[in-house]
Amino acid sequence: MADITPIRTAAESALIDLFPAVRASLPGDARMALAREAAFGRFAAAGLPHRRVEAWKYTDLRALLREAAPPAAAPDAAAVAAAAATPGVLAGVEAVRLTLVDGHLVAGLSDLSRLPAGVEATSLAAALGTGHSLVGRLGQALATDDPIVALNAALMTDGVVLRVSKGTAVPVPVALRFVRLGDTPRAAFSRVLVVVEEGASLTLFESHEGPDGVGHQANTVVEILVGAGATVEHVRIATRGTGAVDLSTLGVHLSAGTRFATTAMVTAPALSRHQVFATFAGEGVRASIAGGAMITGRQHADTTLLIDHAEPGGESRELFKHVLDGEATGVFQGKIIVRPVAQKTDGRMMSQAVLLSEGASMYNKPELEIFADDVQCGHGATCGALDEDLLFYLRARGLPKPEAEALMLQAFVGGALETIAHEGVRAVLEDVTAAWLAARR
Repeated sequence: MADITPIRTAAESALIDLFPAVRASLPGDARMALAREAAFGRFAAAGLPHRRVEAWKYTDLRALLREAAPPAAAPDAAAVAAAAATPGVLAGVEAVRLTLVDGHLVAGLSDLSRLPAGVEATSLAAALGTGHSLVGRLGQALATDDPIVALNAALMTDGVVLRVSKGTAVPVPVALRFVRLGDTPRAAFSRVLVVVEEGASLTLFESHEGPDGVGHQANTVVEILVGAGATVEHVRIATRGTGAVDLSTLGVHLSAGTRFATTAMVTAPALSRHQVFATFAGEGVRASIAGGAMITGRQHADTTLLIDHAEPGGESRELFKHVLDGEATGVFQGKIIVRPVAQKTDGRMMSQAVLLSEGASMYNKPELEIFADDVQCGHGATCGALDEDLLFYLRARGLPKPEAEALMLQAFVGGALETIAHEGVRAVLEDVTAAWLAARR
């Protein structure tokens, strides 16, 4: 049988050529170099995911990503000054900030000296270079053959390694600020590893920002390993950088008795995919996974979840809200797996979308795979226009149509934002929602 050579797109060819060109400069020892080679091999064999890959059926990255931007260099003094001069979306929220500019942790813009007792943070590049004890745990929360995760594992340049010691209740949130600069598209491959040890608690924010209209590309992976009895709240915000390509992965490994909540909100990138892989690796885990997107024009926003109940007594709640205008495309794919041993699992998943125009599209694909018999699981999806009767009711009481629509949509999206426990960040996202609605009037 003749060998079949796949036809590579320009973006795939550029990414495949990139690794040999930069691997000598990537941080890490010989063992890490071998891990990078293996990860690159997986990506090279698969290429960019496309519509014939089931998990990427509605986000054909091979077709959507025409060119691969060159990797961003470490920021110089001018770039650091520009990042310092630009207030972040979470500037008004009290937090310990760790700032990454074009994918590189910048000590001068980070509150490393303000880290509370029991909290340790270092750059990923430094951790890889010194053989940090936590480096061996990279990938523990990501048992997946996803090619975008493999590409990140091959090319990760910098990021953050964060540890919260056993029993430590971190008094203030830790905020990871990802800033992209410049008017020429560049790519960043960032990796964050967060280890929250037994009985500890942490509130963690991510904000992703960049200039509008510039095709920056980001492939970001965040892994959170949560020890027994620990509590973590995580919020991710991508509201700036209208021309960007934003590929993000959240891997979560949850030990017995943990409490975990994550919310992700998207308004800005031209193309975004946020994928969550959550493993319930101990008994009695409780987790909330929520979020949504408000997009317009020809934006494309994809949220894909894989929730793996691998131990008994777990409870998961997934709630996502999408508001689509113009010719925007929304995607929600969610799968709950209940393993044979995971009796007494309670899993509920819901995706809801409002389409504000004839040209908008929404793809919903909720799934259940249940291999246990003593469970309570359900899923659902709705997709439609605003309720005309309720809209008429509001207008009949003197509200102009734009204000009536905005009121209804704020209430709709608010259902997902209510899952955020931190009042300051919840208020920021409510303001983001209001600003998006005001811009469409």
